[in-house]
Amino acid sequence: MARYFDVHPVNPQRRSIDQAVALIKSDGLIAYPTDSCYALGCQLGNKAGLDRIRQIRHLDDRHHFTLMCRDFAQLGQFVHVDNAVFRAIKAATPGSYTFILPATTEVPRRLMHAKKKTVGARIPDHPVALALLEQLGEPLLSSTLLLPDQEEPLTHGWEIKERLDHVVDAVLDAGDCGTVPTTVVDFSQGEPEVVRRGAGDPSRFE
Repeated sequence: MARYFDVHPVNPQRRSIDQAVALIKSDGLIAYPTDSCYALGCQLGNKAGLDRIRQIRHLDDRHHFTLMCRDFAQLGQFVHVDNAVFRAIKAATPGSYTFILPATTEVPRRLMHAKKKTVGARIPDHPVALALLEQLGEPLLSSTLLLPDQEEPLTHGWEIKERLDHVVDAVLDAGDCGTVPTTVVDFSQGEPEVVRRGAGDPSRFE
């Protein structure tokens, strides 16, 4: 049965964040709020957690997982970003964008796109997500909480708890954070290509 944390959306309680991070570090899988939808998250090295996300969402090896990063210093450890790309991404973050970029050797191969050796990366603009990342001290391996039988992501904590009670270890409920996922911009070839139009304004990359 999943732990349930009712967290303040602006000033998340430190005790709840600490307990959630302890679960993540113990190879737990959590559902947590971001600035665009709830997401599933676990530690980068948690192979079982990755497999659980694949199973919950029915994902194949062509899916781009996302590294949810605290800041640019952290993001730069895991993806290759040249100066021009850096400036473009910097102007749009933190925010509701996911960027597809070439992965560095810090990223486990199983997290990369099978053929392209790329990974998604983003810096969220949500106090709860940022508090988790601050305490964890490393990126969260994440994927939008969109179930295979649903057209839109789950956005109510109680519903997530009800639906996923036996397949996740914790749910952090900070209220509704919308059903529109991030805008995805592929920078893997150097030039921006908008591959999914979402919550972030895509016009700056078109």
